[in-house]
Amino acid sequence: MFGPQEQAELLTPAQMAQMLGVSVGTLAVWRCTKRYPLPYVKVGRSVRYTRAHGDEFIKTRTVSA
Repeated sequence: MFGPQEQAELLTPAQMAQMLGVSVGTLAVWRCTKRYPLPYVKVGRSVRYTRAHGDEFIKTRTVSA
């Protein structure tokens, strides 16, 4: 997914929630229920999201009239 020179920017759940306009709790529900295909990274007990996955999530949810 990422090239050899490109490093993934990891976002906290709060940052991703702000980016998507939802609450941190909503992201937690999405993770637990797998309601939406928003990939996340587990680092120990911490959850992180990549900005690229957030951008792709928005792109796939965009509806054109």
